[in-house]
Amino acid sequence: MPAYLFDPCTDSLVPISKRTAQRSSLREEALDPNQMIIDAHHHLYVRPGLAYLLGDLIFDIRHSGHDIRATVYMQARSMYRGHGPSAFRPVGETEFANGVAAMSASGIYGGEHVCSGIVGFADLMLGDAVRPVLEAHIGACGGKTSSGGRFCGIRHPTAWDIDARLFNPAYPSSDGMMQSKAFRAGFQHLDQLGLTFDAWLYFHQLPHIAALADAFPNVPIVLNHCGGVLGTGGYTNRRQEVFDYWSKQLRSLSHRPNVMMKLGGLGMEISGFGFDSFAKAPDSLALAQAWRPWIETCIELFGSKRCMFESNFPADKASYGYGTGWNAFKRIVSTAAPDEKNDLFWRTALGFYRLPLDESLQPLGADDVTLQTQ
Repeated sequence: MPAYLFDPCTDSLVPISKRTAQRSSLREEALDPNQMIIDAHHHLYVRPGLAYLLGDLIFDIRHSGHDIRATVYMQARSMYRGHGPSAFRPVGETEFANGVAAMSASGIYGGEHVCSGIVGFADLMLGDAVRPVLEAHIGACGGKTSSGGRFCGIRHPTAWDIDARLFNPAYPSSDGMMQSKAFRAGFQHLDQLGLTFDAWLYFHQLPHIAALADAFPNVPIVLNHCGGVLGTGGYTNRRQEVFDYWSKQLRSLSHRPNVMMKLGGLGMEISGFGFDSFAKAPDSLALAQAWRPWIETCIELFGSKRCMFESNFPADKASYGYGTGWNAFKRIVSTAAPDEKNDLFWRTALGFYRLPLDESLQPLGADDVTLQTQ
């Protein structure tokens, strides 16, 4: 039976060779294994021919040797409701993720706090009509993370490019979506409800997210995947040109204090690093060498307190193993001070998503959550 991996750009399955399937299981010894980590961005889903669920994530964590204490679940069009109004069907994914979180919290699967924060999808183009959908997400998680529940916020992907091959048709987008009245009418409810926004867009759209951040300075925004680096399609062999524009726009964006950065997601094919096509799985040295200019630029511009590492698994699984990716991150910041490493590996994610965890990344009690939110 052929093996497949999910392509988040086209929302479809692509066949992978046995060699590529095996590369994610290749293991390196964990560097700095006592460094606590919150995986700030991963997915769980079942697609035709592919499943990545709690057991698969736990397997990757355990075999990595890294100290992954907690994770944040990111929407991926998984387990939508099969009935009811279309606007509310994505709430099924939040219900699913919350169920996984409950399984993890039972302790049966170990000490990791999987899905301690949950980011769902709601169509912000609904405008004011998105409010009851947001409230349904919050209710499905027992409340927001800031009050002891698990719901953090929304990701409404807005990635768009003139090359239709580079964006996901499951999320209809346009060049001006983030500037539209409908989108901003929906976005204001994130402000009113105290929710975060995960921004999945491409590097040439960074000025649009800057304008959105200016319009809603109280909404915490985090850019996914280093700000949407592209290196395929029309961007093939234009690496320096992309880097120059990307870094210039990030420098401007870094002056918006409500905007933060997720470091990762560079294993996807659209990033153009090509590791998914290598005959041999890359080691962490190769990954660190390729990623260093991009990740170091993000940290230089935003600072460690506004950057967080993400695995983006299983989307990055075609390129390298879970533990290898974390080793690459650790190599890139090996000379950073301990406090800076703690920011990057867990503290920024803890604060941004207001996760109900203490400084040792254990669940807060009810009294602690009350004090945290006062």
